[in-house]
Amino acid sequence: MSNHENYDAAQIQVLEGLEAVRRRPGMYIGSTDIKGLHHLVTELVDNSIDEALAGYCTHIEITIHKDNSVTVEDNGRGIPVDYHEKMGKSALEVALTVLHAGGKFGSGGYKVSGGLHGVGVSVVNALSEDLVVEVKRDGKIHRQRYSRGTPLTPVEVVGTCPENESGTKETFLADKDIFDTLEYNYETMITRMRELAFLNKGVTITVTDERGEEDVVNKFCYEGGIVSFVEYLNRNKDALHQKPIYFSATKNDENGAEIASVEVAMQYNDGYNENIFTFANNISTIEGGSHLAGFKSALTRVVNDYGKKNGMFKSSDVALSGEDIREGLTAIISVKLTEPQFEGQTKTKLGNAYIRPIVDSVVANGLSVFMEENPQIARLIVDKCITASRARDAARRARELTRRKTVLDSTALPGKLADCQEKDPKQCEIFLVEGDSAGGSAKQGRDRRFQAILPLRGKILNVEKTRLDRILANDEIKAMITAFGGGMDSDFDCEKLRYDKIICMTDADVDGSHIRILLLTFFYRHMRPLLEQGHVYIAQPPLYKVTKGKFEKYTYSDEELEQVLTEIGREPKPTIQRYKGLGEMNPEQLWETTMDPETRIMKRVSFEDAMHADEIFTLLMGDKVEPRRKFIEENSKLVTDLDI
Repeated sequence: MSNHENYDAAQIQVLEGLEAVRRRPGMYIGSTDIKGLHHLVTELVDNSIDEALAGYCTHIEITIHKDNSVTVEDNGRGIPVDYHEKMGKSALEVALTVLHAGGKFGSGGYKVSGGLHGVGVSVVNALSEDLVVEVKRDGKIHRQRYSRGTPLTPVEVVGTCPENESGTKETFLADKDIFDTLEYNYETMITRMRELAFLNKGVTITVTDERGEEDVVNKFCYEGGIVSFVEYLNRNKDALHQKPIYFSATKNDENGAEIASVEVAMQYNDGYNENIFTFANNISTIEGGSHLAGFKSALTRVVNDYGKKNGMFKSSDVALSGEDIREGLTAIISVKLTEPQFEGQTKTKLGNAYIRPIVDSVVANGLSVFMEENPQIARLIVDKCITASRARDAARRARELTRRKTVLDSTALPGKLADCQEKDPKQCEIFLVEGDSAGGSAKQGRDRRFQAILPLRGKILNVEKTRLDRILANDEIKAMITAFGGGMDSDFDCEKLRYDKIICMTDADVDGSHIRILLLTFFYRHMRPLLEQGHVYIAQPPLYKVTKGKFEKYTYSDEELEQVLTEIGREPKPTIQRYKGLGEMNPEQLWETTMDPETRIMKRVSFEDAMHADEIFTLLMGDKVEPRRKFIEENSKLVTDLDI
């Protein structure tokens, strides 16, 4: 039989209409987990924001209903409903059923837009069990209903409205056959909507959650735009100057048509971390790109020029590095352009080369003028940068002491590290253990073939409040940097890691929790790729051991304990052992409950939103006490078991 006999034209499938979206949803929304679910809402809101960018929309309302359906409503122009000659149907139906159909591909619909692919509403329609769209235009309310992308009704006029009212309202229920979950995370939703309100000053965005006993409503509107954004990000930090520095400009082509606009807001605080967030057409460009490069080059040049011109450096050949100048800086860079080019499917890096010199020029001119007009603030900024440079030099020398000459140079490893025998990092894991007692049990109980143990004495430094040179002088931190092998900060390289899993194994009490957050703060601030790439885990030691005759069972929560006691019967009374710390377990118990890959429970640490993660670490570990107290009071009800 020929190899080609069963492969002919009949095997070539053509997916009609929106069937391609339903067959391969990940290609259009990234995934079918909760992130993809949220992406459906984002696609519709982006369309409303595009109306705002075009100058037609001032209000956007998002409502999560009790059945997890969602309504997105705006007061923009409303999707056109007139007859589309080429497609032979209403333009509304075309927009909802045809991929790459929209007002963003020619020159007339939108000057700039975030929903660049023109697939937003049609993709949401394809992946919804039920969708109803209503459009207000020209004094009439038009409605059409769909199921999984297929029209159930024609476009109908169902009512009237004032002639001056217009807008689009879409209510959809995501398809349970497509998505892993239909439960939206309200906090994630309001974080993104707050961000959009900051980036589009004057636009009011309301988010309502009807799923609880009472509706939860958050309304966002910021007349200050990205200046308010920077103030919000720095609200739990001590600012070096009262008001953020702000400048903006537009760039026109030779015919006078606008091709780009740039907004920059920046404010220094007395901390040591750099927080620069970039956006292009409201899309978070988490990998930066040409706009970020332009900002950094101008910032470094202007600050160095000012310092030299005003005799603030010891010698004329001294120059501050970009890292020195960005220490303690919070900044928002927002560009809007007609034809953005995003590198990669996820649109996370801006590729347009022409935007770099535009941003460079805007920042250089704006910051130079500001520093000349505000010499007191300018000197505060340059002095901070000089101090950062001195500390960085000291840190550089300290860092050299923590670097291993080669991966095989075991003499460079910390003495208290009990390393594993396996040489392939992908097969290795390291436990960071609290104290010598637990460290001793872990060393005896481990599988030395692939498990390493690093005991930590006491609590490591709170790196949120500590400059880099002091961080690198800390013995516990030096031990971790050397043992991990990947370096830190800008030198960090996951490819050089000696262990695939870094496991925090601390006691299940308040001290253990504190040590854990100190470790996570260090990883987030100085080894962020560890978290981004999923290398960090939290061990889950048992809280109780229940014994009754020959019956033995470990439980990891109060709820699990109650369940076990109910199952085995409370009479005659079983013996319940409460573990206050890892040191109370012998090596065999520690292996069986917490370290054995076959039976253990571990939580992988990850974060979806770098901006939100930064806020949490600043809140928990920063200098300001009152916001931390408020956070603890508001969230204390979530703590079910607390040892003091």
